[in-house]
Amino acid sequence: MTLKRAVLRCCSSWGCIEMKHETQTIAGIRCEVYGTKSDTLLLQPVDDHDLEMLDQETEAIEKEQGSAFCLCAFRVPDWNRDLTPWGAPPVFGEIPFGDGAGKTLEFVMKELLPEVGANASLRMIGGYSLAGLFALWAAYNSDAFCGVAGVSPSVWYPGWGDYIRNSHIRVGQVYLSLGDREEFTKNPQMALVGDLIRLQYARMQADPVVEHVVLEWNKGNHFAEPGIRTAKGFAWLLKQQAGKMHANLPV
Repeated sequence: MTLKRAVLRCCSSWGCIEMKHETQTIAGIRCEVYGTKSDTLLLQPVDDHDLEMLDQETEAIEKEQGSAFCLCAFRVPDWNRDLTPWGAPPVFGEIPFGDGAGKTLEFVMKELLPEVGANASLRMIGGYSLAGLFALWAAYNSDAFCGVAGVSPSVWYPGWGDYIRNSHIRVGQVYLSLGDREEFTKNPQMALVGDLIRLQYARMQADPVVEHVVLEWNKGNHFAEPGIRTAKGFAWLLKQQAGKMHANLPV
């Protein structure tokens, strides 16, 4: 069901375009859809704070590259439960982590993609923080995506290092990023993020399935410009895919 329609005007060196923005409800989940149905679909789990930055993020993606895309951001009801692949004790605060990633991926595959991605042959998934962890995990557990953006992903999550040492990702394009101050947090579990993002990058470099991978270091801590950082990840994926398609054109 479509709840709201609007138009977002995006201007860049490519020119100015008017991008449709619709708020929809799919299987009870709020979804913000930017653009029209396209061959290229970007998927992003978000919370209420992320929702406030989606206009800025979409404009930044458009500014970085000129190919058509559709961005679908879906609101996650329970951040600590719905994005994590297995249970874990609290790392900050008192709320433990759940094992809801499987159910969230099921929603993406059975409800979201048939509704917004039926015409998309290129599907990319990305996210920030725990949503970045979920995006990476989804790329290990589904063949539906060609690229993933783990933006300041919560790879400090208990058990993640062992998981990636014993698993193989299923996408060809991998974007990773981290703030250059994130690993200096006083929280001992979260301080592992630097070593584990380097491990993630090394594993991707060695994986024959991965065609292109980058690890980008952003200035600042975990809370600096998450929307812009996420846009950089999606824009990189779009550029890689555009370059791949160009290389395959007949001479």
